[in-house]
Amino acid sequence: MSVFNPVNFEDNLNLDKKTLIILRWIAIFGQIAAIYLVKFFLKFELPVFLCSYVIFVGALSNLYLSLWYTRNELNNFHSTIILFYDLLQLATLLYLTGGIKNPFVIFLIVPAIVSSTLLNLKSTFFLSIATAVLLGILTLFHFPLPNPGTLHFHVPDYYLYAVPVALIIALIFLTYFGARFGTESRKKNKALNKLEEIIAKEHELETIGLQAAAAVHSLGTPLSTITVIAKELKKEILKNPKHSKDIDLLLSQAKRCSEILKKISTSQIEDDKFISQVKIQDLIEEISRSFEEISNKKIYLNFDNATHEVLISRSSQIIYGIRNFYGNAVKFSKSKVDIILETDPNIIKLSILDDGPGFPDDIAELIGEPYITTKYKNLSAKSGLGLGTFIGKTLLERNFAKLKFSNLNKGGAKVEISWNTSDIKI
Repeated sequence: MSVFNPVNFEDNLNLDKKTLIILRWIAIFGQIAAIYLVKFFLKFELPVFLCSYVIFVGALSNLYLSLWYTRNELNNFHSTIILFYDLLQLATLLYLTGGIKNPFVIFLIVPAIVSSTLLNLKSTFFLSIATAVLLGILTLFHFPLPNPGTLHFHVPDYYLYAVPVALIIALIFLTYFGARFGTESRKKNKALNKLEEIIAKEHELETIGLQAAAAVHSLGTPLSTITVIAKELKKEILKNPKHSKDIDLLLSQAKRCSEILKKISTSQIEDDKFISQVKIQDLIEEISRSFEEISNKKIYLNFDNATHEVLISRSSQIIYGIRNFYGNAVKFSKSKVDIILETDPNIIKLSILDDGPGFPDDIAELIGEPYITTKYKNLSAKSGLGLGTFIGKTLLERNFAKLKFSNLNKGGAKVEISWNTSDIKI
């Protein structure tokens, strides 16, 4: 596994237009302040007209972006073009004001750093190469550094050439850091979005159950009214057999609807009691049975040290989290999975052990992070991207669980999930 898995070259990422516009206005006003302070306050010699023209063109481009670019987000291509323009604009200003000798030359690496955090790797690579080339040009070709006319700034050549080298090293370091930070942030956000989708689906199912109960309650009264009226009508038209059959049909259908609502109501009451609370031992047995039905692997339960019964909320998040680690153990095991539950008045500990290959050593420290892969091909085909483990771990930790991952000496993986009893019991 690669510890750093950068953004794919083809990722189509977006940059917020408002953020970019604000950053560009800050840069433009900063350039104006620097140029005119040097010219009119310090009274240094510099080509102020050419500098003003370069800044003016930059301001026009930002006005276009603000007023005529209709999208709220710039796609990766447009963002790269704008950042490349900003790089050229700043390089032109530096060329007119001393080149590599100008202390503001450090800002030349900013566009590539912004790209490394917010855009894809192809854009960052392009802007980094362009920055390095422009640093080389500014080292060899540039106007004199602004000065009062009586003093000229001279430095040894080795110092002059060391400046672009130092900036390129800083560029490499900062773009690597930015790319890694941006990648990890996007991976976490993507995984958390998946997590929110799962929670939303669980909430939707609970809502449907509540709506069914409300429907039973609401429909009961009008259905009873229909039945009463139908019976009265039957009494009135006993002498007319034609309408009597219709009334009998109406009564039979009303009775059928009543029985259906009664079943729904009873089922709802039973489900509510079943869903709302459960013993931790019963929950583990239930999850184990569900996997035994779909797998030929043996699942052995050990409740020898689970003598203290703990009643917990039947939380969909807890169930999903535990099932995820059950599923992993069953998938990677050779023939069996051991489930050990320990309970006492203070601690609940659930251990899930399998006889599989265990956790690969190259991802041991990253277990629980989303979108990770191992270098071992025989495991990589099964392991996916680690998203399920991340979601399961996050859901359990949201419910006060602590998780520990380790390998067994005899081979196989072990996942320990523990709670303080006071945090989980009803």
